[in-house]
Amino acid sequence: MKRNPKELEYTHRQVSRRALFVGGLQAAFVGGLAMRMRYMQVDQADEFRLLAEENRINIRLIAPARGELFDRNGKILGQNTPSYRIIIVREDAGDVEKVISDLSKLIYLDPEDLERARAEMRRAPAFLPITLADQVTWEEISKVAVNAPSLPGITPEVGLARHYPQMGDFAHVIGYVGPVSDYDLSQMEDPEPVLRIPRFQIGKVGLEAKREGLLRGRAGAKRVEVNAGGRVMRELSRREGDAGADLQLSVDADLQQYTQARLEGESASAVVIDCETGDLRAIVSAPSFDPNLFVRGISVADYKRLTDDPYRPLANKSVQGTYPPGSTFKMVTALAALEAGVVGPGDTSYCPGFHKVGNRRFHCWKRGGHGTVDLLLSLKRSCDVYYYDVAVKTGIDNISAMANKLGLGVRHDLPMSAVRRGLTPTQAWKERVHGEGWLVGDTANSSIGQGFMLASPLQLAVMSARIATGRAVTPRLVKSIDGVEQPSGAGEPLDINERNLRYIRNAMYAVSNDRRGTAYRSRIIEDAYRMAGKTGTSQVRNITKAERAAGVIRNKDLPWERRDHALFVCYAPFDKPKYAVAVVVEHGGGGSKAAAPVARDVMLQALYKGNPPLEAYPSKDRERIKEQQERLDQLRDRVTPSDGNDRA
Repeated sequence: MKRNPKELEYTHRQVSRRALFVGGLQAAFVGGLAMRMRYMQVDQADEFRLLAEENRINIRLIAPARGELFDRNGKILGQNTPSYRIIIVREDAGDVEKVISDLSKLIYLDPEDLERARAEMRRAPAFLPITLADQVTWEEISKVAVNAPSLPGITPEVGLARHYPQMGDFAHVIGYVGPVSDYDLSQMEDPEPVLRIPRFQIGKVGLEAKREGLLRGRAGAKRVEVNAGGRVMRELSRREGDAGADLQLSVDADLQQYTQARLEGESASAVVIDCETGDLRAIVSAPSFDPNLFVRGISVADYKRLTDDPYRPLANKSVQGTYPPGSTFKMVTALAALEAGVVGPGDTSYCPGFHKVGNRRFHCWKRGGHGTVDLLLSLKRSCDVYYYDVAVKTGIDNISAMANKLGLGVRHDLPMSAVRRGLTPTQAWKERVHGEGWLVGDTANSSIGQGFMLASPLQLAVMSARIATGRAVTPRLVKSIDGVEQPSGAGEPLDINERNLRYIRNAMYAVSNDRRGTAYRSRIIEDAYRMAGKTGTSQVRNITKAERAAGVIRNKDLPWERRDHALFVCYAPFDKPKYAVAVVVEHGGGGSKAAAPVARDVMLQALYKGNPPLEAYPSKDRERIKEQQERLDQLRDRVTPSDGNDRA
């Protein structure tokens, strides 16, 4: 059927209009798209290039090398050693448990480490590496490398780990490092990103913790290309971090090692301080422990062994332990009395074996008394009654002020954990803390270093150095930082009459060198190194009237934990003081028997820089000392690691 020409023309016109309309819309859309593309590709090209780069490239931190630690002679105390470890990437491993099982057939995998690794894998993304075994041997690394095709996702790596070659000798001084824990992070207001690196280690206790900021260094960074899943494809660039500062300590490793060995078998501490500079030459707490056990995470069995030991090897007794100073405090009471003008060096007191304060008797250690004594005799024979008498005249506030001036009751600023202040009580202190008034009997007790009075071995060594020099000697542990010498602790002259100090020094000389002195058996024979000192014995239990009437039970007949503490303080040479030493032997009994011989031996080691000649000892002791030196040398050789990393 033919269509009307008019209808055909009409239909053609309709189609043409529609085509033009649709074409116009298409042209407008294409034009708008082209303009948008030009805007994005040309006008905003830089912005989108940056966004694309950030999506494609990640910045990852590189852990810095930790600063190393040395003794005063350059011997390494804390170092970074290559550490081989085995890591696993979960997304590459497939069946993780099967891979771990296959790996355990090649090398030993610690069950505690495995549980820790499994816990990390549950928290971390599948593409992050997790450590399965740390500090593995080169032989184990070789086994893993040879069998790599059958261990998908397993990779051997090398990193740096902290190692303490001196083991227990410096455990209480340096402390140790360990992996950053959730608790560590919770204690920081704004933790640095580097702390979130898996298994990154920070100082936990001791110098490692107190100088963490110096030792940690600054992290480096690397630019890595990652895929859409976030897995690393390749490394594009790297900027190494800044290593932490190297610290040189004032301590002499050889003297420290000797002192540690000399205190073997005791619960004790000893401090050696240089009178000229304040440098701590040895600061020892016994028994000790191996800090390397804590670097990876100590086992439950090892930790229980340390915490169950009644001698408390984890406690740093040299700065943390505070003890009644006993008769080593008598120099403080005497100086306070001399400075207050209430007594002169020639003034005497009569000791019948006790001193009455009100209705109470305060006893002397010598039941029959010492008779008439002056200042020198009272210190030489350690008469208690003399100090009861002069202390009541002097007053506790004057005595405590003198104690503070000599370094007691003061928290010395050392980068060590748990440095204690001790206690030098005053009338106001007792009222504030106990809500009670001060009693005259409190003064009598305090005058001989009992009652409320408490001091650490560090403080007793400082006290001895200040008496010896007349200067405010301040202990110094860090000698230099990256080779830059730190301020000396020599100190300024004390505001104490030099004549009064000489009286005290002469009395301390008599303690060690007069035949009736309490430390005469532990004297130094060599004239150039004559020692001045003071014994001390501090009670840890009350002696009842009934016991005193029947006879005080001897220390050796008491259980160990109820025996008196033994103390001794000294300095030498007498005429030109070089070192001051303080020794505390917990529950050691008398200071003259347990502490004085140790202090004498340590002092001679410091003065001679090694084993002294036998002629420095009393003749009757020389055979015993010879055997002791041989035994200690063998002990030190047995525990000294072979280490070729010493530095001059």
